[in-house]
Amino acid sequence: MPLPTHRQTYLLIFAACLLLILIALYMQHAMGLNPCYLCITQRVFVILTGSIALLAFIHNRGQRTYGALISLSALGGAFFSSKQLWLQSLPEDQVPACGPPAEYLFDVFSFNEALGMLLRGDGNCAEIQWSLLGLSIPGWTLICFLGLAALGIWQVVRRL
Repeated sequence: MPLPTHRQTYLLIFAACLLLILIALYMQHAMGLNPCYLCITQRVFVILTGSIALLAFIHNRGQRTYGALISLSALGGAFFSSKQLWLQSLPEDQVPACGPPAEYLFDVFSFNEALGMLLRGDGNCAEIQWSLLGLSIPGWTLICFLGLAALGIWQVVRRL
């Protein structure tokens, strides 16, 4: 069986990102799990990674450049997944205080201040709302981000 082409791989990356966002929306709206600041940040990186992959699929040029951009975006998301896992691992007395909803942040603070607070996370990010096989949502998201980054790197190093 031949390996997928560059375009097929980019379409696969896009489809994986779309599936991740659909799962996140299902968990939020059907299961009632409220996303924390870091969850929202991770969603942005999933959307960014998927958008780059879709653009690469449509453009069909610059395969190595798009692969590198996908890898960087996915590794950025992996950083925030790791940060949330770290917050979840803290002893209860070391967990930061919970903050206001994100909508409030953007209403009251400047964009830069609100964005900084979102990227730092808070006590809400330390709460484990759901897990599967002993891994919480950011654990599974980290695995997905690492897989997407690996596919991006593969696009960079493979023959054209």
